[in-house]
Amino acid sequence: MATPVDAAPLLAVEGLRTSFVDEGVALHAVDGLSFSVGRGETLCIVGESGCGKSVSALSVMRLLPPPPACRVEGSVRLDGREILALSEAEMRSIRGNTISMIFQEPMTSLNPVVTIGYQIAEAVRQHEGRSWAEGYARALEMLRLVRIPEAESRLKQYPHQLSGGMRQRVMIAMALACRPKVLLADEPTTALDVTIQAQILELMRELQEETGTAIVLITHDLGVVAEMARRVVVMYAGRKVEEATVDDLFDRPAHPYTVGLMGSIPQLGSSVEEGAARRRLAEIPGIVPSLRAMPSGCAFAPRCPLATERCRAEMPPLEERRPGHRSACWHWERAAEAIHA
Repeated sequence: MATPVDAAPLLAVEGLRTSFVDEGVALHAVDGLSFSVGRGETLCIVGESGCGKSVSALSVMRLLPPPPACRVEGSVRLDGREILALSEAEMRSIRGNTISMIFQEPMTSLNPVVTIGYQIAEAVRQHEGRSWAEGYARALEMLRLVRIPEAESRLKQYPHQLSGGMRQRVMIAMALACRPKVLLADEPTTALDVTIQAQILELMRELQEETGTAIVLITHDLGVVAEMARRVVVMYAGRKVEEATVDDLFDRPAHPYTVGLMGSIPQLGSSVEEGAARRRLAEIPGIVPSLRAMPSGCAFAPRCPLATERCRAEMPPLEERRPGHRSACWHWERAAEAIHA
């Protein structure tokens, strides 16, 4: 599904750097991240746990604790407006209104002692100055839009009375209630079974077609990337290591980490075909490095089958390797070989 995309980005992030100060030491959870997304476009940010994806989204939303616990630097422009320079009161006026976020776990994001209807209506009242009656009318409209059955009775229910899939639909309804221009979705289907996951993704696609919302979808699932995105950013250890269109990324990956992620995707039927050699799932050895013990040079070098002394000594720059395809790897031309190592 291709949606027309405006030339000017709705959200432009440049050189985003998020640091947590621990015992006087600055730990860079996000280090120089840049990306943009236009109206009607879906951009996926992919990487394993600990790569800085969620911290990036929370930094954009300015939902991280204030200094000295955390410092966010760089530029985040929302529809041309620099939001890192806004006061907290100004940020509250656009958070949930112009830009919204779907969080990874709805049970920790929804207020457990307040009804679903009240939570959605309150957001509408706060951002649009509507009456409670108008707020509840919008809440009912949104619950129907996300296909929650018996929507009117659900308004009076509490989060614990709904299933996981229903709660996630409520989160989407709340995030879209004020018709935001940009939606950040942090692993919106992680805790759901595959049937509900497919329904949620299809719902997000349909709502995007109706509203033109720009979506930044954070995930570790390359299957979701292939289904949803136009462009994809691959993150590792707080940095962007590759960016390309989805087709180019899957056809010609230019970073060994991306190849490793692809190698871990199960192939349907690969273990049951008679007479066919069973393909073992590839794994990336080791773990994402600790912020306190980042290696010199390329952060992926300790886990990379292509790593050389240069990789361990020098940080590779993020450069355009092919038109529209950027990668941070000294051996990017050999990246496709990494999965066979």
